[in-house]
Amino acid sequence: MKKVMKKRLKEDELVSTLTKALDFAKKRSRELLIAVGAVVVIFLVFLVSNIIKAQSVKKDSLILASILEVSTQLKDNPDKIAELEALAGNGKFSRIAYLKLASYSIEHGDSEKARSYLEKIRDNRKDITYYQAQDMLAQVYIGDQEYDKAIEIYKSIEEENQKDYALDAVLFHMAEAHEGKGELDVALELYKRVQADYTQTFYGSDASKKVTELEEKK
Repeated sequence: MKKVMKKRLKEDELVSTLTKALDFAKKRSRELLIAVGAVVVIFLVFLVSNIIKAQSVKKDSLILASILEVSTQLKDNPDKIAELEALAGNGKFSRIAYLKLASYSIEHGDSEKARSYLEKIRDNRKDITYYQAQDMLAQVYIGDQEYDKAIEIYKSIEEENQKDYALDAVLFHMAEAHEGKGELDVALELYKRVQADYTQTFYGSDASKKVTELEEKK
């Protein structure tokens, strides 16, 4: 008998709970619909946002792939320059395209054209691509015997104390600029610095040769 009573009490509690829940749902139906609608909207916004991002990433990847592919074709087909210039534009990967164009121009002895491409790479994002462009521009200046402009660039990179570009390359090329300018004492000090601080690198090895060479001249 007691078991039957307990069972009935539990059933009554369940019915009562369900009844209260239904009454609450009826009274709050508008609020519940709004809440459900809000959840659906948030989900749709999230879904659409992810789709747009995926499409954007895919588009960027295709542009980068095209830039790299066309740049490799320049050697055999110089007419591809116009195509690479068009791909450069002002997009996300324009700096890579201009760097490739400048490199091609330098290889073919057109320093003026190389400058025009490198000067398009602005300093709004100072990463490895930016510093590569700055180094390349400075080397163009050295090739054109505009040593002061090259030295100014290298000093600026050194003073920025950045982590994206190897300082041994910067110091070595700065030494080359001073050497070209005839400032052999300054050049020698820079070569010695590279020799001492970067013994295991390519530039450290070349700096050692330069130190020997310049000391023999003195």
